[in-house]
Amino acid sequence: MAEVTIYTKAYCPYCVRAVGLLREKQVSYQEIRIDLQPERRDEMINRANGRTTVPQIFIGEQHIGGCDDMFALDAQGKLDSLLQA
Repeated sequence: MAEVTIYTKAYCPYCVRAVGLLREKQVSYQEIRIDLQPERRDEMINRANGRTTVPQIFIGEQHIGGCDDMFALDAQGKLDSLLQA
């Protein structure tokens, strides 16, 4: 399984949906709460090519985007192969 990192905040419905999909797929992931670790926010922005919203999701070193992006990959049948890499 590929290493999955997701940057989130509390009270973010998109974060909850994204984490829910990862759990549904039984994927282990590292969650970085930028509301609890604000010093990691700049790290997220740099890794996400300037994107400042959460969630920001990475599979390995590949930035796949936010919640809608991950669900779109799943709908296209591409997410599982990325997770298996």
